[in-house]
Amino acid sequence: MLERIHLSIVQQVEKQGSLTAAAGVLHLTQSALSHSMRKLEQQLGTEIWRREGRSLQLTQAGQYLLAVANRVLPQLDLAEERLRQFAQGERGSLRIGMECHPCYQWLLKIVSPYLSAWPDVDVDVKQKFQFGGLGALLGYEIDLLVTPDPVFKPSLKFEPVFDYEQVLVVAKSHSLASADYVKPHHLNKEVLISYPVDVERLDIFNQFLLPAGITPLRHKTIETTDIMLQMVASNRGVAALPRWLVQEYAEKLPIVPVRLGPDGIAKQIFLGSRETDTTIDYVQAFFELARNRLISAQASHITPS
Repeated sequence: MLERIHLSIVQQVEKQGSLTAAAGVLHLTQSALSHSMRKLEQQLGTEIWRREGRSLQLTQAGQYLLAVANRVLPQLDLAEERLRQFAQGERGSLRIGMECHPCYQWLLKIVSPYLSAWPDVDVDVKQKFQFGGLGALLGYEIDLLVTPDPVFKPSLKFEPVFDYEQVLVVAKSHSLASADYVKPHHLNKEVLISYPVDVERLDIFNQFLLPAGITPLRHKTIETTDIMLQMVASNRGVAALPRWLVQEYAEKLPIVPVRLGPDGIAKQIFLGSRETDTTIDYVQAFFELARNRLISAQASHITPS
C-alpha cells in the first residue's frame, strides 16, 4: 500500500512541476514513477492527480497526501540521520531557529561554551527569514526555537531562559534622552525603526502604541542591529530593543535607553524543543547552559546579556 516512495513522488512532483523533473530528482525513470502512482491509485480507489492540459493538478486526496509527505518525510530523514550517527558513534547536529533578532548576541554566549563542551555536535543557526518558526520546529526542520512568543502545545516544551526590559533607544542628543520614561504620544512625530517583523508581533506597537491609538510618523525596517543603532545614533530615528543590548552598544555609540511608560515593558525569551527530543543528552545540555546563565545572572542581580 502506501510507501515512502509514494510520498516522495507526490512531494517532488509538486516541487519540480512535472513527472519528468521529479523522476530525475528521485533517480527513477518516468515510466517507473508513473506506474508506481497508477498502482497506488488503483489500490486506494481514488485519483492522486488530474491532468489539466499539459499539467497535473492534485485532487483532494492528493492534497492530503502532500500534506502527509511534508510532515512525515522530514521526520523520517531526521530519524535515519540520527540512527546513522548512533551507528558511527557520532552525536548529531543541533539546528537552532531564531525568532528574536537581538538575541543573536545572547546566543553566541551560549554557543561558545556549548561547542567547547560538545565538540562532536554540529550547530547551525537559522534566522527567521530562513524558516517558518513554530512550523519548522513541528516539521523537524529545526531542533530548538529561540522566541519571545512561545505557543504552548502538548508536543512541545518551552522554557524561559532570560528576562529583559524592552526600552526605547534614542541618540544622546535626542530631546527624550533625559526623560524618566516616554509616553506613546511622544512617538507620533518620530521615525520608528524596527526589524522586519510583522507589526502585530512588535511589542512597541502591540503593548505601547496601539493601545493608546498612536502611530509613529513613519515606520522603517532594518535587518541588522548594527545599522539600526547607527541610524539611531545619527538621529535618523528611534528604536525599541532590550535594555541589555542597548547598554552594550552604548559603550561605543552615543545612544541611551529610555523606559517605555512608567512601569516599562517586561519580556522573556523562551527556548523551545520537541518533547521527544528532551531526553537527548546534547539537547538537555543546551537547555542546562541557558538555564544556568539565567540563574547566575539573577543571583548577580543583572540582566542576562
